[in-house]
Amino acid sequence: MVFIGGARQVGKTSLARFIGENHFPAHHYLNWDYTPDRRDILQYRFKGNAKILLFDEIHKYKNWKNYLKGIFDKEKEALRILVTGSARLDVYRRGGDSLMGRYYHYRLHPFSLAEFLEKENALVPDQEIPLVAADAGLRESYDLLWKFGGFPEPLLKQNERFLRRWRIQRLERLIREDIRDLEHIRDLSAVKILIDMLPERVGSLLSLNAIREDLSVDHKTAAHWMDILEAFYHAFRIYPFAHEKIKSLRKQPKLYLLDWSEIEGNDGARLENLVAFHLLKLCHYLTDTQGYRLDLCFLRDVDGREVDFLVTVDNKPWFAVEVKASARAISNHLKYFGTRMTIPFLYQVTEEKNVDVKQDGIRLISVDRFLASLV
Repeated sequence: MVFIGGARQVGKTSLARFIGENHFPAHHYLNWDYTPDRRDILQYRFKGNAKILLFDEIHKYKNWKNYLKGIFDKEKEALRILVTGSARLDVYRRGGDSLMGRYYHYRLHPFSLAEFLEKENALVPDQEIPLVAADAGLRESYDLLWKFGGFPEPLLKQNERFLRRWRIQRLERLIREDIRDLEHIRDLSAVKILIDMLPERVGSLLSLNAIREDLSVDHKTAAHWMDILEAFYHAFRIYPFAHEKIKSLRKQPKLYLLDWSEIEGNDGARLENLVAFHLLKLCHYLTDTQGYRLDLCFLRDVDGREVDFLVTVDNKPWFAVEVKASARAISNHLKYFGTRMTIPFLYQVTEEKNVDVKQDGIRLISVDRFLASLV
């Protein structure tokens, strides 16, 4: 079986139906929230010619794991099974192991630049990233992604009014449906305040103590709420990388959002978030599809030297990335960590157009070309 997880409104159902319609001679789509489909599910009644079953929101059924296990064990030679759902699917599937060894789990993210451009780049861990050639269409697509974010509806509609309304509705449904139903949080208004606070904290070290004080809650509650927002794909945190050759900062993570269009008034933070998202998507893609163990971290030592991102494979550095809005001067911190830790590949990305320079082993490259070279 295949499980597709990801943020609300990222396109999981649309993808599943596209697969059923275009890659199988016949399929049967069943949504647990639709009463006739729910009746068919409970009665094990499927189309006779179906080659794949598409289950949507079935995790809302109390015995969904045993249900899928029974179908899979009996029909695995004749049927394929694809399961999608809200972010709660990821939370529920971790409990118990009745489905262990019976499914692959893939995380579906918003559009990246390469995906929006329909580029299929073959990246191999521990090898240099093959940078795509400069293209007139790169910058235009990058600007759209920058402005509207990567979620399909606002990106494809390219309408600012729709983006504002869509964002409000998405956050309301996240709070009122997903989080409330699963977590039973009493003070949902405080969670809403926390969500509103996060854009101004993007790219900075995240202090739970500061959040606790702003919300007037205890440390345990603040930590729990941040875990919830990460589990529901609203935000993600990256942590400092510990290495024997540097006195690394080990505690506080940095925060980023899955929808960088929420960040207003701080172009530097939005740019850093955009790059962070693309690197996270690369890590998840190679982990989910190829079985590599990739992690996204950042570098910071006790002397205050910092590099924005480090991608590791099996806990060993693959490449580091420093993000600069306009500066063309090579980062001394990137140079220091690259030499000290023997990082194979070093990149400094800038918003300036048509930049491609290599100096001291560091590739200084325009951000649109760099992101278009990922997945």
